[in-house]
Amino acid sequence: MSAAEMIDDTAAHAPAPGSQGLAGDAASPDAIRKLSRSLAAPRSAKAQRKAIETLKLSVAAIRVGDFEKANQRALEALKLDETLGVGWHVLAICQEKLNQFGPAIHAYEAALKLVPDENDIAHDLGRLAQRLGYLDIAEKLLVKFLAANPGHVEAINNLACVLRDQNRYGDAIELLRPMLQIESGNAVLWNTLGTVLNDEGRLDEALTFFEEALRLDPTFAKARYNRANVRRPLGDIEGAMEDMAAAMPGAETGYEVAMMNMALALMKMGLAQIPDGFEAYEVRLDPNLPDAMQVAVDAPRWDPATVAPAGKRLLVVGEQGIADELVFSNCLPDLIEAVGPDGQVYLAVEQRMVGLFQRAFPQVIVGGHRAVRLEGRLTRYIPFAEEIADAEGRLDGWIPLASLMAIYRPTLESFPGPRPYIIPSPEKVEYWKGELARLPEGLKVGLHWKSLVMTGARAAFFAAGFQLWEPILRAPGCVMVNLQCGDVSADLEAAEAAGVYIWTPPINLKDDLEDVAALSLACDVVLGPGIAGTNIAAATGARTWMVAAQDDWHLMTTDHYVFYPETRIFVRKAVNGWPEVIERMRAALDRVVADGWNAA
Repeated sequence: MSAAEMIDDTAAHAPAPGSQGLAGDAASPDAIRKLSRSLAAPRSAKAQRKAIETLKLSVAAIRVGDFEKANQRALEALKLDETLGVGWHVLAICQEKLNQFGPAIHAYEAALKLVPDENDIAHDLGRLAQRLGYLDIAEKLLVKFLAANPGHVEAINNLACVLRDQNRYGDAIELLRPMLQIESGNAVLWNTLGTVLNDEGRLDEALTFFEEALRLDPTFAKARYNRANVRRPLGDIEGAMEDMAAAMPGAETGYEVAMMNMALALMKMGLAQIPDGFEAYEVRLDPNLPDAMQVAVDAPRWDPATVAPAGKRLLVVGEQGIADELVFSNCLPDLIEAVGPDGQVYLAVEQRMVGLFQRAFPQVIVGGHRAVRLEGRLTRYIPFAEEIADAEGRLDGWIPLASLMAIYRPTLESFPGPRPYIIPSPEKVEYWKGELARLPEGLKVGLHWKSLVMTGARAAFFAAGFQLWEPILRAPGCVMVNLQCGDVSADLEAAEAAGVYIWTPPINLKDDLEDVAALSLACDVVLGPGIAGTNIAAATGARTWMVAAQDDWHLMTTDHYVFYPETRIFVRKAVNGWPEVIERMRAALDRVVADGWNAA
């Protein structure tokens, strides 16, 4: 695992926080008792004995939840004897609990190197690797642990979670099935089986298993949380809110508390409980969440409650993926007006989007950010902020882009009418209109069909197979234009073999976003799921048809995306909804071809 990794932000809106199935805690009472027993063994060297006594103080601090003190004592012990594998293990646990994920990984690895036969270390590191998304590494560590501890229920459960997050649903089920025959009264296993089916999109079946887990253990907070996240898309909003409220007191770690609060915030936003929902959404920045954004900029966080924006020089930092940068830019005109002519708004967005935003907001100074995962934490660097400071003096403050919503969108009525959020180059739009005119006659349909990010729960949000789109691809009077980024050569070859013509423009659909935006605007219509590409189309003002889950929070109790009022939304049912929604889109295309746009 490298200390720093560049992050690709070609992502759709993040779905609700993932299912809770992972079992165990490196700092649980049982785990600490094991560590204490290993510290009780006699030692010969004086320095080693002193190091062990210091480690015992560290373990005592862990028992009472004082991880700062425990971390300090563990470091002191390792200064006395850096060859103590148990010392590195204790240090790793402390650093994990302090959300110092990179150092925790290094400490676990050091412990594993010094005491390779201590399998609990492999299990603890495997859990952390899964939490941070290092799924291949997590799988290897858990397999190593199970080789020494066959039939270990907790490790089998956690390996099933890793397989689930790799979209290997069948493998996860086959791993769990024999254990459930032996451990039929184990609520943890029933819950994890439910998470597998949930992520696969089989929500009605998942509900059955979450309810079985709760029958076995009515106090099982993870199962209640998971049931809440299934009941919501199945239409039981009241039950979902009740489950979420009941689950939260049972959260066992800071991570679980943050994740449950995140899910609750998304529910509130979806129910248009604003501005409360937008205020609750600040939990996305909680350091207990591994993907919580940190911003490296030499300026204070702007607090609009204490510092009026008029005349200030404020930096707005885009966050999450491209789609989120687009929808949350909804509030930029409000901030520009509030800052006024004596102030200045600066905007940091995905580098590929800088020109598009700059045309839309000429009074803003727009630059790119860089997203780096440093020591396990997502950090945004703003290179052009240093240039601003050198040229114009210190910034007065910065604010995450989504945090503007609680300030400027307190009600549904406060959302503005249709307007473009980004503006493609007019020359590029004209160029692509000319290129489309060279194609066979027919409605030019820009097509997206999946997210570039398809891990874990995200897979259920998008059509599982390209073949599902066949009714659209074969629509008479339509010419399909491929706008899907990523390697989709296999899909395109399959379409060609089936006699379906799809034109692919000679550009990089992942990186040439100026052209993607211009081509989207040049098409007669752009359609697909709610991913970065369809959001780009909607944000330009292009005619856009978007598939949305019925619990997509961006609908906020309306029949449209409140951020893109003119975008047509096709709501997908929670269970087996893709074939039906694609047939409805096909019927709408047929009506347009037959009778023009007024018939759609």
